[in-house]
Formats: sequence, structure tokens, C-alpha cells
Amino acid sequence: MMNWGNLVAILVPIPFVILWFGGAMLVYALNRHHPNPRVGHFTQQAAYRFYGVAGFFTAVAAFFPGGGSGAWWLPYLVSWALAVLVLVPWTILDLWRIYREPWTDYPVAKQEQEDGA
Repeated sequence: MMNWGNLVAILVPIPFVILWFGGAMLVYALNRHHPNPRVGHFTQQAAYRFYGVAGFFTAVAAFFPGGGSGAWWLPYLVSWALAVLVLVPWTILDLWRIYREPWTDYPVAKQEQEDGA
């Protein structure tokens, strides 16, 4: 789920990148400690990529010129294009690896419920 969210957020940045910034934390928290360690690994790698790129461009954007006359939006467009060039190939490669992975079902132990009566 993390890779698909990254892909949608970077290809349709307004408003999904802002929503995904928070939603990715939820997806990470739900999937990082999955019983299958491969699920946690793929989730962690996708989170590293997304938050690394987002953090880098947030720090760089602090030095972009403000609004006004001219092409003030050009640095934002260039940084988005660079983010696409970084995230999309890695995400597609990761999705390809995920779909080639031999996934098996994990048995979940049934817990005995104590009768309080």
C-alpha cells in the first residue's frame, strides 16, 4: 500500500501529496510490524524513499524566491520533476519485486476467550 500511495501522491501532487504525508504514517504504523517480515521491509523502504525526498525538497524550498512577478513557480516545478524522477522508477521497481515475491499465508493462532461469568 505504501508504494501505491507514493506513486499516486507524486504523480498527482495537489492535494494528494499533503494528504499522503499524513496517511503514509498510518500505513507505516499498520504494516511495519506485520507478521511477515517482507511486508515490513517493503513498507519501510517505501517510507524511507518518500520521506527522504519530501524532507530534502522541503529544506531546499525554504530558499526558493517568494511569489511576485516572473516565474516564481519554476523552482517548485523543477523540484517536483526531480522528485518524480527519483520516486517513480524506484517505486515501480519495488512494486515489480513485490509482485514477484512468493507470498504465503501466515496462520494466526486463535486465542481462547475467557468467560467472565
